[in-house]
Amino acid sequence: MTEASAFDRYDQAPDELFYREPRFVEHIDETAIADVVGIHRERLPAGGAILDLMSSWVSHLPDDVAYARVVGLGMNAAELARNPRLTERIVHDLNASPALPFPDASFDAAMICVSIQYLTDPFAVLRDLARVVRAGGPAIVTFSNRCFPTKAIAIWQALNDAGHLKLVSHYLETAGWEEIESIASPERNADPLYAVIAAAPGSPSPPATRGR
Repeated sequence: MTEASAFDRYDQAPDELFYREPRFVEHIDETAIADVVGIHRERLPAGGAILDLMSSWVSHLPDDVAYARVVGLGMNAAELARNPRLTERIVHDLNASPALPFPDASFDAAMICVSIQYLTDPFAVLRDLARVVRAGGPAIVTFSNRCFPTKAIAIWQALNDAGHLKLVSHYLETAGWEEIESIASPERNADPLYAVIAAAPGSPSPPATRGR
């Protein structure tokens, strides 16, 4: 597999055709969903501005935690409209245009849930994601062992779960993210859940102090 072909897909048609019809289904089971919710509860800042990148009709955010703003950027307007946690909804094809339609440092944190395998230029997307997340803010990338095989990139389908963790870590490191860590669920009779979490580059500004 060449570097260029690693990001090819069996279905090379525009993504807007594939995602034209809404899919109101869960892509992981209840156990894996609980894992995602737990990670989001622990790592996303309560009361913060959150970007749900590659969003759908559910964001897997804890029900009892409030956020100031949750922006969903996804491919299907009907799915986004069904998502009750979103305060803003944007239809945007990242494979056609990796640049995010937000000013610098717009968000306190970002998440990508069970979708990273569909990006054909993940480096460009994650570099721009680092631009729109405030310094030190987390990006949480979660995934399992399921995918739409015609739309997942070739290298994703060639790797096992451990390879996926290394690949996503490589994406984030190459895109300039820092403090990268990986999480893997224990073996069980349920969908596995994996997460790679990183911090946006730069250090948060210290609080201003008043001179004497």
